[in-house]
Amino acid sequence: MAVRHINPAGLHRSPAFSQAVVVEQPAKTIYIGGQNGVDAAGKIVGPTVGEQATQALRNLATILESEGASLANIVHWTIAVADGHAINDGFAAFQQAWNPADPPPAITVHVVAGLGPGFLVEIGAVAVV
Repeated sequence: MAVRHINPAGLHRSPAFSQAVVVEQPAKTIYIGGQNGVDAAGKIVGPTVGEQATQALRNLATILESEGASLANIVHWTIAVADGHAINDGFAAFQQAWNPADPPPAITVHVVAGLGPGFLVEIGAVAVV
């Protein structure tokens, strides 16, 4: 399997994301539904984007580990943040979870009107193993 992170000339280059990711051969693909900042009991872990993003990333890692994968296998993130809440704390949580030596995945971020009572962030992902 070959996964290439591409940042073509003429586009902005960022250490936080790749412009696109190409999977060239058949591979196991894991589509992960949006994860919120809830623990195993279904309780929201805290009132901040940072706390909820940290838990959502833990949830993603748990799903990936159950399939023999890790965050490094993620090729695309989809992130939703509730309107009125800064993404900076969520980005800090991502930086703590992500190994900067790994090529960053493609990322889509949306600011949404709401995610449900108490929910501030939701993170979905596609991983290739």
